[in-house]
Amino acid sequence: MAPMLLDPSACYQALLTHDHRFDGRFFVGVTSTGIYCRPVCTVKTPKAANCRFFPSAAAAESCGFRPCLRCRPELAPGLASVDAPARLARLAANHIEDGSLNDDSLATLAERMGVTDRHLRRVFLAEFGVSPIAYAQTQRLLLAKRLLTDTALPVTDVALAAGFGSIRRFNKLFVERYRLNPSQFRRSIDTSQAVDSLRFELGYRPPYATAQMFAFLSARAIPGVEQGEADGYRRTVRLERGGHLLTGWLSVKAATQRPVLEVQLSASLAGAIPLLLGRVKRLFDLACQPDEVAAALGPLAEPRPGLRLPGAFDGFEMAVRAILGQQVTVKAARTLAGRFASRFGSAIATPWPALAAVFPTAAEVAVASESDIASLGIVGARARAILALARAVADGQLALLPHADVERTLTALTALPGIGGWTAHYIAMRALSWPDAFLPGDVAVRKAMGGMAPREMLAQAEAWRPWRAYAVMHLWASLATADGADTADR
Repeated sequence: MAPMLLDPSACYQALLTHDHRFDGRFFVGVTSTGIYCRPVCTVKTPKAANCRFFPSAAAAESCGFRPCLRCRPELAPGLASVDAPARLARLAANHIEDGSLNDDSLATLAERMGVTDRHLRRVFLAEFGVSPIAYAQTQRLLLAKRLLTDTALPVTDVALAAGFGSIRRFNKLFVERYRLNPSQFRRSIDTSQAVDSLRFELGYRPPYATAQMFAFLSARAIPGVEQGEADGYRRTVRLERGGHLLTGWLSVKAATQRPVLEVQLSASLAGAIPLLLGRVKRLFDLACQPDEVAAALGPLAEPRPGLRLPGAFDGFEMAVRAILGQQVTVKAARTLAGRFASRFGSAIATPWPALAAVFPTAAEVAVASESDIASLGIVGARARAILALARAVADGQLALLPHADVERTLTALTALPGIGGWTAHYIAMRALSWPDAFLPGDVAVRKAMGGMAPREMLAQAEAWRPWRAYAVMHLWASLATADGADTADR
């Protein structure tokens, strides 16, 4: 469904049936109440004549509608980024939701994405019905609303965490948009409780194979940095935001009755909430539209409905982990990654004794020597590859982020010593969240496809575009189900 070509009849039918496939793909404004909702809202369905449909929450608010307090539009899942110009607009929206425009200008964001700000404004307006600046303002207000509802943070801290540089500006906009000042809005919240952690819910479109996702992350968890269980995932965090170094932890669990992930952050990370929630969304692929993926993959996807494409919480960390996994088992790669984090990372205290280190930054690894890395039992070729990768990332020559140009990144990666096609495409698949990555040289993928030659594999995979990375996940899963193999790291 193209957001600016919303069919009122189709949208109203989705509203009548509370169809989760359309959650986050449009919002409905009810003229009789002045409220806008998600299509999955459980309030009494309004008459069709009273409904207006919008491609984004920001578009609904720009027309004077206020967010529903029951379905909470701020909890709606995002949109997958597949084709241009929708891909460009949706990637820009992801950056805005991460707080990019809180620190930088639109021109800076456009330059980072390789386009002019004029072009970015044009495609963004076509996709979401509002300008990037208006979208950013709505995101700040919705995050503030979420913080006022779900946390006991003081109102001043809420304003700062949501990206408002001025408390007066925050109060003014909140009253204009929601007709209550922040303190009045929060009256039902108990602010006497200790603020030692922050809790959020992140929505997704079912089905979601949460057990398989947690199993995938658990099998590849870096000892000391990550920890996975059958029903959850947790990790340490270190990042820089606004010139300040923030450290802490986060945990993720699946809710039992609703299509949401429950996220808990240490209070020390309050200054980077938009960025952290964005990283969790990408790690767990919450913007996926599973009906579109299933339609493209056909019989391959039928045994595993809702299987997602794991992203990366940190692109550099994930890339180092991929290099360490070259031609070794998953277990061996985890052992090496744990040693690497312990040697080059920093100690941190968390509620879980097993989580005691943060992964080193590219800049910290870049000043190490090849012998330092090799001393951990890492073969020389991989030590050189990690060192070259760290220097390229630290120097700004390589950006392992979801917005990065895929072809340019692949070229830059394969130009580094020790990084071949498999590693580069695997990094693009996860660190860049590239849904069309494919690995014809992967031994397990080839086995799952009946031992075809790479040319035959690529020919068959054409039918799976633009979701070939999801096909890879299903092929790996089919093989694991068949023989439980733990061969080369994947």
